[in-house]
Amino acid sequence: MNELQIKLCDIQGRLFELSAEKKYDSADFIRAFMTSDTAKELDSAYNRMQWAGEEYLLEEVVSAAGEALKKDGEIFDADVLYWIGYIYRYWHYYNGEDSAAIYKQAPVEIMKRNYMIFHTMDPVVAIEDLKEIHDQR
Repeated sequence: MNELQIKLCDIQGRLFELSAEKKYDSADFIRAFMTSDTAKELDSAYNRMQWAGEEYLLEEVVSAAGEALKKDGEIFDADVLYWIGYIYRYWHYYNGEDSAAIYKQAPVEIMKRNYMIFHTMDPVVAIEDLKEIHDQR
């Protein structure tokens, strides 16, 4: 994992935190982001979105999602959101899967439910365990 990739993991974690500050329903936001063109652009080898901050990324996702994003629904704690965002991006760099495929294996409900167990683990171990949970379903 290089320095830019770690930075992008951090930016995605902060993006997920920012969604809570802006009062977007956490599950709706995560679903919208992980299946968005913005996430797809971040998945590419090089894209201008990789140089954007979390505020700009949030605007892109909200603009594209439109009415699919609700405000003031269930909003997760900031630490949970940061971890989910970070792990999803780390997962992409770890094995090259795109965001939509990652989300299918570990939807927001699985991530939230397993946060307490996995958030202290090395990201690779957490990802492997999440993949195992998916395989068992």
